[in-house]
Amino acid sequence: MSDVAWIATVDEADARDDLVAAYAECADSKTGRAAHIFRIHSLNPRSMLAHRALYRTLMFGSSPLKRYQREIIGTLVSALNDCHYLLTHHGEALRRLVDDETLVAQIKQDYTQANLDPADQAMLDYVAKLTRTPAAVSEADVQTLREAGFDDRAILDIAQITAYFAFVTRLADGLGVTLEDH
Repeated sequence: MSDVAWIATVDEADARDDLVAAYAECADSKTGRAAHIFRIHSLNPRSMLAHRALYRTLMFGSSPLKRYQREIIGTLVSALNDCHYLLTHHGEALRRLVDDETLVAQIKQDYTQANLDPADQAMLDYVAKLTRTPAAVSEADVQTLREAGFDDRAILDIAQITAYFAFVTRLADGLGVTLEDH
C-alpha cells in the first residue's frame, strides 16, 4: 500500500516525463504537492490532468452559481455518500466561505434542518435526489429549480457538480485515498 491509497502510486520524487508535468500542474499553491485525490492518477497522468481540469472548471470557472453554492453541493454529496476524504476537504472549504460552523454541521448531518434560502433549499433537494436516487429524477425536478430562480446553465452546473462529487467519492472510497498530512 502506498501512503496515498490501496493501489500503487508514483511518488512525486520518482516521477518522470508526463507525470512530472502533471504533478506540477496539479500542485497545491500552499503545499507545493498534488492532493492525494489527484495523485491517485499517477499511473495515468492524462486522467490526472483531465480530473484537475474538470474540477477547476466546475468549482472555480465561470458559472451562475456562487462559490459557496458549489461547495455546499460538494459537501452535501460527500455527506450523503459518507466520503470522509471529500467531506473533510470540502466541509472545510465551505466553512471558510460561509464562516458558519452550524450551517456546515447541518449540511453534513441533515441539510433539511439548515437555515437556507428557498433557492438553496430547492437546489439541495435536487442534489440529494440526484445523489440518492438518480433514476427517480424527472423533468419536474428541473422545473422546480427553474421556479426557484435557476436558469438552465445553473441547472447544468448543479447536475455536473453533483455528478463530479459522486465520481470522486468512488475514486476516494473505492481506492482507499488517504487524507494528506498537512
